[in-house]
Amino acid sequence: QVQLVESGGGLVQPGGSLRLSCAASGSIARINAMGWYRQAPGKQRELVASISSGGSTNYEDSVKGRFTISRDNAKNTVYLQMSSLKPDDTAVYYCNAHVLGLRTIRWDDYWGQGTQVTVSS
Repeated sequence: QVQLVESGGGLVQPGGSLRLSCAASGSIARINAMGWYRQAPGKQRELVASISSGGSTNYEDSVKGRFTISRDNAKNTVYLQMSSLKPDDTAVYYCNAHVLGLRTIRWDDYWGQGTQVTVSS
């Protein structure tokens, strides 16, 4: 079994910054891509940013230049540094990892429980 545990959400004023973390643990042989998604009330879940095992990154257009995704492969952890936050960034943020199970010997996608980010004055 694989678990993803997120931390770092909260309430921040417009223009402020937050850093999200997501640590993967459990029966892991290898992790390929990791990413952050978000879901605002009444909207579909959308990809915010992703990073490959080699460090290649991809961003949703509205966060380019404001958010930075990074990862520490030794710690099986992915980060999302969010700056210049706007009210439209308010959502529940979920981390995702594409994992090769040590016991299953199969690639599966796993999700964190979600962390609330609220941008408001």
